[in-house]
Amino acid sequence: MPQIRTLILALASTACLLNSPSLLAHSDEVLDTQKAPNGGQLRMAGPYHFELVVISDSKEVRENPIVVHVTDHAGARVSTAGASATATLLAGKIKATSTLAPDGDNRLKGFAKYASTSDMKVVVTVTLAGKAAEQARFTPLAVSQQERR
Repeated sequence: MPQIRTLILALASTACLLNSPSLLAHSDEVLDTQKAPNGGQLRMAGPYHFELVVISDSKEVRENPIVVHVTDHAGARVSTAGASATATLLAGKIKATSTLAPDGDNRLKGFAKYASTSDMKVVVTVTLAGKAAEQARFTPLAVSQQERR
């Protein structure tokens, strides 16, 4: 009988741990301490991680690329075939919106006119094929990001 109680307690404890939001979620602060595989900034968006890569040395406003890499929480690539996405950038006094299109197995890419400013904010919305839209907010060129790289 003691073994059954021990087994039940172990299973209940494991179930509680697996359902713990802290194990399933990463805060922006935690993600900012991690080196992103493509040199961008990581954010969690539902069951995915989005990595935003923008040009960091564009002093003048000009047409620059915006790239988002999509992975699961374990870092495995998630296909962007059939996905649609947008990125809205606020950099200085510039507001730009870009449509991102699939560009490789787990990438989305678009272009927008922006300069690289430390106060840049970007909101990315991605709708993967057959899935609900997921959104993430980025500050890709903030001082803490520059120090991390």
